[in-house]
Amino acid sequence: MNYSKKGIHNKQKSLHATSAKLGRKLLLATLNLSLLLVLAVGIIGLCMGLGIFKGVIDSAPSIENVQVTPTGFSTFVYDLEGNQTAKLISQNSNRIPVTQDMIPEDLAHAFVAIEDERFYEHNGIDIKGIFRAAYTGIMNGFHFTEGASTITQQLLKNNVFTDWTSEQGFADSMKRKIQEQYLAIELTKTMSKDDVLLNYMNTINLGQNTLGVQAASLRYFNKSVNSLTLSECAVIAGITQNPSRFNPISHPDDNATRRKKVLGNMLDQGYITQTEYDEAMADDVYSRIQVVNEDAEESMVNTYFVDALTDDVMNDLLAAGYNETQAFTLLYSGGLKIYSTQDPHIQSICDEVFSNEENYPANTRWYLNYALTIKKANGDFENHSTEMYRAHYRELDPSFNLIYDSQEDAYAQIEDYKSFVLGDGDEVFDESINLTPQPQVSITVEDQSTGYVVAMVGGRGAKEGSKTLNRATDTTRQPGSTFKIVAAYAPALDSAGLTLATVVNDAPFNYANGRPVRNWWGDGYRGLNSLRKGIIDSMNIIAVKTLTMITPQLGFDYVKNFGFTTVVDRKEITVNGETQIFSDIQQSLALGGITEGVTNEELNAAYAAIANGGTYIKPKLYTRVVDHDGNVILDNTEPDSRQVIKETTAWLLTSAMMDVVTQGTGSSVNFGNMAIAGKTGTTSDYNDIWFSGYTPYYTATTWAGYDNNTKLRKGDERNVAKKLWRAVMAKIHEDLPSEAFQMPSSGLVQATVCARSGKLPIAGLCDGTLRTEYFAEGTVPTESCDVHYQGMICQYCNLPASEQCPFKVGGVLELTPIEHPNLQQGSATMQQITNADGSVSTVAVPQNQSATCPHNAEFYAQPDALAIEEQQRNEIAAAQAALQQPPADAAPAEGTAPLDDSDGVPTE
Repeated sequence: MNYSKKGIHNKQKSLHATSAKLGRKLLLATLNLSLLLVLAVGIIGLCMGLGIFKGVIDSAPSIENVQVTPTGFSTFVYDLEGNQTAKLISQNSNRIPVTQDMIPEDLAHAFVAIEDERFYEHNGIDIKGIFRAAYTGIMNGFHFTEGASTITQQLLKNNVFTDWTSEQGFADSMKRKIQEQYLAIELTKTMSKDDVLLNYMNTINLGQNTLGVQAASLRYFNKSVNSLTLSECAVIAGITQNPSRFNPISHPDDNATRRKKVLGNMLDQGYITQTEYDEAMADDVYSRIQVVNEDAEESMVNTYFVDALTDDVMNDLLAAGYNETQAFTLLYSGGLKIYSTQDPHIQSICDEVFSNEENYPANTRWYLNYALTIKKANGDFENHSTEMYRAHYRELDPSFNLIYDSQEDAYAQIEDYKSFVLGDGDEVFDESINLTPQPQVSITVEDQSTGYVVAMVGGRGAKEGSKTLNRATDTTRQPGSTFKIVAAYAPALDSAGLTLATVVNDAPFNYANGRPVRNWWGDGYRGLNSLRKGIIDSMNIIAVKTLTMITPQLGFDYVKNFGFTTVVDRKEITVNGETQIFSDIQQSLALGGITEGVTNEELNAAYAAIANGGTYIKPKLYTRVVDHDGNVILDNTEPDSRQVIKETTAWLLTSAMMDVVTQGTGSSVNFGNMAIAGKTGTTSDYNDIWFSGYTPYYTATTWAGYDNNTKLRKGDERNVAKKLWRAVMAKIHEDLPSEAFQMPSSGLVQATVCARSGKLPIAGLCDGTLRTEYFAEGTVPTESCDVHYQGMICQYCNLPASEQCPFKVGGVLELTPIEHPNLQQGSATMQQITNADGSVSTVAVPQNQSATCPHNAEFYAQPDALAIEEQQRNEIAAAQAALQQPPADAAPAEGTAPLDDSDGVPTE
């Protein structure tokens, strides 16, 4: 700096120079203009910001329309005793609301301490919290990781701004934040702090697909929220910030760290004492959680009963007018209460019996379902299905059917298959192996007086998930001889004039298409037998003849009325590219040979109708469905019933089926001390085995078979249905008073008939074959016996002797009576025989054979008649001589084979 005179002078000159003055003025003006511009921009920006803010506020939902009470609640199923048996949930619906009086004080304080410590002080937004979060974010290099949302704001975000997860960028987020804070202030004006906190605790996501504190308390601790300890409250409150990371099941260590912070905050904020803090920290809470989790995972799979129940409720909601989306939403997230017909005692018996491997044959077999995805060396994917797997092994063994004697055999063959299909550089990308124990089984138990299905099991082995195959309701199988009752004998006794004493000849007989009807015991025939005996011994030919007499159409009509929805009168089915017409209105209906098969549930309901005096009640699995507000939306209390057979018919069938259990094909199910009626059922090739039966209390139907229709092996596999039926029903009736079936007070009479003809006995002729039978009034026979003949008999041909017969002797014969016209197949003619007492018998005589012996005038007109007569005389003498020899060990006579507990029948 120059401080000489000259320097100072020059400086003064420059300051007073005109150009300098102009420059300073221009600079000042520029500064003033810039200041005005900045001020203007600031004012404009402020106005715009205020406008935008006002616009954001104005576009926020009106506080009057804001609903912060959570929606989407779990549906609960209850049994007959009011016990909760299942919880139905869908996404965002596993919520159980609780009231304020159920919330422990420690739980409320825990949430406040960790989420919003000034909750009781602020007006919905926490200014201090906002500044704290901002300061922390700046100090962390503008990484804003600490939240400032209050509990009120979180409540709004979860129940009002539910689409916040799909926000696009900062602007959307800021808009929502502003509206959230505004509404938080407004909500605080209209709702108490306790109500805000309660709705928040009923709303929040707490991991494991739980929403709200009650669902979380049950999931983690298996108890209601009002029973939580301080330690358990801290566990739940600690989940909120990150339900995945702080999940106490999958990440117990992370949750423990968070729990410690919750308890520390509660201590610092004065909610708990040091002693309470120490006790809570010492609690080994996570061991309890793991134990509860093991039980919870098992109970999360719905039972077969609940699977069937949800199907029924869904169908009834649709029938009530809901569309499919509405019905599904209501069922799985509508907070319904479904009151089922399930009896917990009977269900537990069924579960115990059906899960006990000792009740099944040794050497369980396994049915494989297999899927494989290969990642090829070139990156492509190749899928292999069960069908492809089976086709591969059928090329090596045509009988291969996916059934293995052991799981080890299955896994070994799977490895062989993979070795075959995997090329160089290929790798297994995904694989599914499902081995199901075989034979499979099912049971339905119904209270026939109400139609209540009280128990159900739809399969054997571990149930892997909800809505899996339910063999009691989802599969249709051939019913075998159980259909003899509903398709043939029920209509025959009810409306066709036949009786239990009606006699049918068990002799060779063909279907209308010419195919022979075969009995289950082989090629022998048992001759004349009553319908009662046909039921007792499950005689196929007698059942088919009975249906033929009454017509298959009548049998079909009765089957439909018995509630079977799967039988068809006409159906087009394409087989090997050719369309064929199938109908169940045919003779094989008597033996259960039908197009589609039947379900266990429907077959059981048909037998329950007989047990219920002929009144069919549509089986029901629930009585009422109540919505979240307590309104009954489905009322199923009134029985959907109809009379399908007369009460007298039902009792007659019951009487015959009691004999099935005491002396027939079902004798192995008899557990004693209780009246039991029932019928066995076995299909051809032993693909399906059934037993349908009932007591005065309950009706039950068991089924056994392979899922892929493999033939059941001889021995225990063919008796498993009856074994399970007996085991279940014996246990059910263990403590029930012994009861007999109640005979109708009127409409039935007893009468004595000849057992060989089913008609009125002839004195002195039928004395050895008398039988007392029950009849519906008006059906007692009025005709005399047409089987027994007394008079002169030809010793040679054992027919009534002709006038010229040289071999006449007095005696008694059994003749084959005339059969119903529908049974005539052109093989016999009808002739009348006069008995010694003057009565007349009409008998069926094979074609080319006389009603009397052939020794008539036409016989003696033959040139060699006398020689033939002499030969016959010698044959008679030889036969008589043979009869006088000491008897050798005799083989059983034809038709006297011991009863087999199975009664295999052909199906179509």
